[in-house]
Amino acid sequence: MYRTSTAALIAFTGLVACAQPDKVMDKTANPLLCDTVTGSCTIPGHAAGAHGDALMEIPRTTKPITLLYFTDPICSSCWGSEPQLRRLKMEYGDAIDIEYHMGGLLPSWDGFNGGGITKPSDVAGHWDEVSPHYRMPIIGDVWLEDPLPSSYPPSVAFKAAALQDHGKALIFLRRLREQVLMEKKNITKWPVIAEAATFAQLDTARLHADFTGAGNALFQADLTLARSLGVRGFPTFIFSNAEGGRQQVYGARPYAHFEAAVKAMKPDVKAASVPTTLNALFDIHTSWCAEEVAVALNITHEQAIQQLKKAQAKGELTSVDTRNGSVWRKK
Repeated sequence: MYRTSTAALIAFTGLVACAQPDKVMDKTANPLLCDTVTGSCTIPGHAAGAHGDALMEIPRTTKPITLLYFTDPICSSCWGSEPQLRRLKMEYGDAIDIEYHMGGLLPSWDGFNGGGITKPSDVAGHWDEVSPHYRMPIIGDVWLEDPLPSSYPPSVAFKAAALQDHGKALIFLRRLREQVLMEKKNITKWPVIAEAATFAQLDTARLHADFTGAGNALFQADLTLARSLGVRGFPTFIFSNAEGGRQQVYGARPYAHFEAAVKAMKPDVKAASVPTTLNALFDIHTSWCAEEVAVALNITHEQAIQQLKKAQAKGELTSVDTRNGSVWRKK
């Protein structure tokens, strides 16, 4: 069941601001210009080094480690961290309770003017630029063809979906990201949201009711939690344990950063066996990108592509292809 709070005493300070790679930017830059150096996208109006100290006591779960994951449906850096998050769940899912919280990356376009970004179309090229850095398929065409006015509607929709089923809500979030990042679909529009909900086997009528009702209150609770913990950028991963220990991983980082945080929270934790074949991966998730396969199987990106294309040639997989990469699905 989805929870809006986690366990332990958590203090969190100091996030760096999102900046356009290789250029100096105004500190109030558009949040969609995510920094490939920090691997993060930052809420507008929060300068680098801003502090948000907080002390919060929250009931613990039964698992030894709690992970607060602050994200946003349109966050390119969050998409870039999917390979590491998927492997983390496979290896340490039995020891970690993961809570998804929406951060409100793009409230609206009103007042945005920084780093050369004054309108949605300015973001299109940036998305294409960050795609090869993360080795995840991202195209910016949606900002040219059907730009999103905000990231709030899909965030509310995720909270509404979680009221039905947490597992289905995660499939729903994955599908929303594929729609906007790869298929240039405006995920603020109800027909697009409903398409993702149908894919995740959610009750679309109930989702619509919760989307216009309880979902918004839950989203506002997420925003409040993020502010109380000083979270200003995404993805932010806050690990904690029953003893009050805490570790944070900020931005899309190599897998070693996540594993180190887990072991800092529980030194004796044992990693579960990770699947060693492509077929086994597709038994876990219905869609995979090459970099996700590479991280999961501990092979190179190129080897992952070869395996995926070979399976596709055999008729086992289908793919959605973009100029910046593909996502594969089991037939």
